[in-house]
Amino acid sequence: SNCLTTAWRLFKHMSEEQQRYEKQLIFEHPAFIKLCQQLLQDSRRMTRGDLVFSLHAIVNLGVPQNTLLVQTLLRVCQEKLNQLDNRCVSVLATTLSGMDKDKNVSALQAGLQLLVEQRISSIKDIFILQNLMKCLGKDVPVFLKKKLEMAVLKEIDHLTFPNALRVFSALVAMNYCSYPILTACSKKIQENVHDVPFRQLILILEACHTLQYRNVKLFSALADYVNSTACLWDKRQIILFLSACEALGFQPSELMEIFAEKVTEDPEFLNLKNLLIVLRVYSRLNYVPRVQKHRFFETLQSCLNKCLPQISDTELLKAAYSLCILGYLPHQALDELLQKDSKDELIPSDDLYKEQKEMMLRCVKTCMELDSPSFTKPAFVETENLSSLVSLNLRKAQEALIQLLGDENMFRQNVQLPYKYHIDFEIRVDSEGKKVLPITATDDHPDPSVQRLALLFVPLSAFCMGTTHPQGKLAMKKRHLNKLGYHVILIPNRKFQEMTNEDAVEFLKGKIYLENASSFSEATGQDNN
Repeated sequence: SNCLTTAWRLFKHMSEEQQRYEKQLIFEHPAFIKLCQQLLQDSRRMTRGDLVFSLHAIVNLGVPQNTLLVQTLLRVCQEKLNQLDNRCVSVLATTLSGMDKDKNVSALQAGLQLLVEQRISSIKDIFILQNLMKCLGKDVPVFLKKKLEMAVLKEIDHLTFPNALRVFSALVAMNYCSYPILTACSKKIQENVHDVPFRQLILILEACHTLQYRNVKLFSALADYVNSTACLWDKRQIILFLSACEALGFQPSELMEIFAEKVTEDPEFLNLKNLLIVLRVYSRLNYVPRVQKHRFFETLQSCLNKCLPQISDTELLKAAYSLCILGYLPHQALDELLQKDSKDELIPSDDLYKEQKEMMLRCVKTCMELDSPSFTKPAFVETENLSSLVSLNLRKAQEALIQLLGDENMFRQNVQLPYKYHIDFEIRVDSEGKKVLPITATDDHPDPSVQRLALLFVPLSAFCMGTTHPQGKLAMKKRHLNKLGYHVILIPNRKFQEMTNEDAVEFLKGKIYLENASSFSEATGQDNN
């Protein structure tokens, strides 16, 4: 057992190429064959520790699973299962998790699960608990997941930083989101953030995404750490970190500002793959650099132009779409995109993602029209009422507006605009933004002094996490509605639904009268200028 375990410990630290070479030497060595024969003969007389560690080493050294040796060791483990201590149970679980399903493996896993269920209250070691969680995996019954969770929580005061990282990955393996455990692990990680290896930073963010765990304090701590040490990281590493943040909908603004400067100073590292990631991240998180904004966009456009000869149609559409969402029109790429579209080469009829690509192309064409410098605000926008009925999640807003304004004729609901834009409620106010006007009085004769308000009740997922900063598509919609003459009021619908009826009315009153009056005076001043 010691011989095999030592061989495995040496073997696992080698490179893949070296492992292949050493594995061949080991398997061809006459002493290894004798060792395996002795192990086969003595397996039933071995101590529980020697038995389990021998199986672990043999499997990891690459001895085929269908050999008599491996299958015999599996059967002996079944016979001695109840004699195994907690450490041996943990090692056995690790071994089985890396093996293919067969009759003996399945039987041993079933027995192991029952044993863990019986013993769980006696396991006090978080390292062993997290390892069992990781190895038993997502197929474990929910009741056992809860028992494992409670066992970890009992020992949470003894949680160390290394174990906090392991518990994160164990919960992912078990596909189980335990907020108390994740919160405790997050605190430990924040306290030791400067000791987190870069690869582990990415794994933490990916784990949070998989488990749908939202912790702005944790993400901010990780982003601040990367931001403060940005000079130490390779640009490609920062791209990976930003991509993981984008998947969560979290905007690390300071890091994105610094990275934008790095892009403008040295864009040579931006190959097509990296360019598409950068475009996706900045467009979805709706981040426009505060400094050197135009130079940043021009740099991205220049990199995109260099990639045009080898870029695929899908990549071209994605790149143009991302820049358009940010309000920037990459003319050379758009010319090529429209040429392909005119020849019906862009979106094949049998494309699996046809609807998504058609939506992206429609957005690009809308941006080309509304974001063009030559576009002027129309005096009249043709609208259409889709239905007098509102969806259930807007019923509360409708009732609050009736209570606030006194009549359904003081607003419109379910309004369809050109360019396939839709607004939940439309309200019209006077030039000072202090008086709401009936809809019928302003329909036929558009008055430039009348301001149109567009109330959009949007899910929290449409904002960057932990903020009211709109993500890319919502920001584009808001920008375009402004171009069409609307002042847009974005309302997080979930928070609105949690308000009492009285608070909801007061909230809308503040949005329509107080907030709008100041924004209207600013907009009027800008128009006059």
